[in-house]
Amino acid sequence: MSLKIEEYVNLKALNTLGLESVARYFVRVESLVVLREALAFARERNLPVIPLGEGSNVVLSECLDALVLLIRLKGRVVVESQNDSVLLKVGAGEHWHSLVCWSLEQGFYGLENLALIPGCVGAAPVQNIGAYGVELKDRFVSLEAIDRQTGEIMTLSAEDCAFGYRDSVFKSRLLDQVVITSVTLRLSKTLMPELDYGALREKAEVLACERGQPTGMDICHAVCDIRREKLPDPKVIGNAGSFFKNPVVSDEHKAALKEKFAELPAYQVSDGWKLAAGWLIEQCGFKGCVKTDGAGVYEKQALVLVNHGNACGKAILKLAGEIQATVKERFSVNLEIEPRIY
Repeated sequence: MSLKIEEYVNLKALNTLGLESVARYFVRVESLVVLREALAFARERNLPVIPLGEGSNVVLSECLDALVLLIRLKGRVVVESQNDSVLLKVGAGEHWHSLVCWSLEQGFYGLENLALIPGCVGAAPVQNIGAYGVELKDRFVSLEAIDRQTGEIMTLSAEDCAFGYRDSVFKSRLLDQVVITSVTLRLSKTLMPELDYGALREKAEVLACERGQPTGMDICHAVCDIRREKLPDPKVIGNAGSFFKNPVVSDEHKAALKEKFAELPAYQVSDGWKLAAGWLIEQCGFKGCVKTDGAGVYEKQALVLVNHGNACGKAILKLAGEIQATVKERFSVNLEIEPRIY
């Protein structure tokens, strides 16, 4: 397949916030050959490169003087099968939720708690996606990525990826240095349910009431139900999911806040206390707000910023800035934006 460069491509349908955005150059990437040729094209013209999967964790500006790569590298291959587990190599352009459902149909377990997370497989390590007690790093073995400057393929282990809470090496040392092409996961042939979250356990048990024990698909369906209750469908109202990370504060900071706000949700983690960003935002009065420029906050979940139809990237970021400033003033807490801004 030869390289096909498109020019001045509207990306509104390719980002879940539904933002008007035009890419100067655009390539649909379905093979490593095309990817290497596209990267060479960008190097020759000194163009920034923006990989795009499902466009679910980005805020795009109206004009992108860059080469946008629509990553559609496919493939699901069992590269190793043992008595109790499999190694599954998956193309970066595979749809994440479809992979979760497919793996369960094959009798491969471990991804069910991560159901309905939007995006493609290649974005999962960048964000170290996680939900309901499970993170990608718990199932991750390695990935392959192509160096943007040399076109060479490199393999990175879990240690190389330096995973953290919604964090990885791709947000620091390797930021804008590589394009992920595939991810290898270790999945179990035996279901070991992760049901520490009360709401998830209750829903899974209801679905499994006739059998006694929930199946992997029961857990998957329960996760989907919970997520649909909390998060809007991008097809109905533009959004990028959770817009801010849940902040982590020190013991002293948490104690001081608890004195003022007894109902403050706080969960102990290895490096302090994780606070619920949505709760902080709601307390500041932003939940359900709608700005004249079309930006707003979802009425059911204050952690989600939405586009009511005509907002641009600047409008979304302006509202995000107002939220950050207000939360900082009231709680002395810094909220970090989760989506990548281009």
